[in-house]
Amino acid sequence: MDRIIVSDVSKTFQLKAGQRVTIDGRPSDHVTVLDGIDLAIRQGEFVTLVGPSGSGKSVLLDIIGGLSQPSDGVVRLDGNVIVKPDPKTGYVFQQYALFPWRTALANIEYALEVRRVAKAERTERARHFLALFGLSDFADRYPNQLSGGMQQRVAIARALATEPQVLLMDEPFAALDAQTRDTLQSELLKIWEKINTTVVFVTHSIDEAIYLADRIVVMTARPGRVKQIIDVDLPRPRDGDIRASDAFNAYRAEVWEALRDEVDKAQRESGLAAFAH
Repeated sequence: MDRIIVSDVSKTFQLKAGQRVTIDGRPSDHVTVLDGIDLAIRQGEFVTLVGPSGSGKSVLLDIIGGLSQPSDGVVRLDGNVIVKPDPKTGYVFQQYALFPWRTALANIEYALEVRRVAKAERTERARHFLALFGLSDFADRYPNQLSGGMQQRVAIARALATEPQVLLMDEPFAALDAQTRDTLQSELLKIWEKINTTVVFVTHSIDEAIYLADRIVVMTARPGRVKQIIDVDLPRPRDGDIRASDAFNAYRAEVWEALRDEVDKAQRESGLAAFAH
């Protein structure tokens, strides 16, 4: 069953008065970031989006989340056109976005407060998700008393505490060190396998994309289009050892082959834009 359907979605941004960019050798006062995106994401599926910088991955995520509207096309969630953020959807950003004046427990409770969940229930659910991420002993700590990895655990726990049917994640582990990143990837998969939430995950890491995903959506350089969709047929549950397997290495080569020309194109255009500026 398809949970999310993206139909012919494009997104163009109008630049501020007097601003220009060079596109295909010509100056322009607007930028098309996404162009004709078609994508169907199934219930309970884990999909990762990869592509060069500027390919519109985060913009597409914002449109799916109702935080931005497409210039053309529509996105449907369970058959309904998305025009604003939906309570069924949770969002985790690269920045931790925690309230510094709230403890870890209270940060998670906040997502339930705005949904008017009773105090006793929201505290119970918040403690449950703290425990899932191994943070029970840090419930009363404030964000500045937690490491970066712990803060992101709290941010993910806050999103999951609302029991979202869709979880959108925009490079949530990008700012973390490699060991913490690997640990959180594994913890995320363990929880996802229990709750059957549909996940759309943006990343620049090919290894991360492969390790997490059922399918990898490879996007072109700007304007972003779907270049290739790669099914990841690796056994679940997955552990870190799978990264050393021949199958994993084969997927790494396949994804890079799809990305190589797009990365080169994005770098060339970035250099031209800098030169023109």
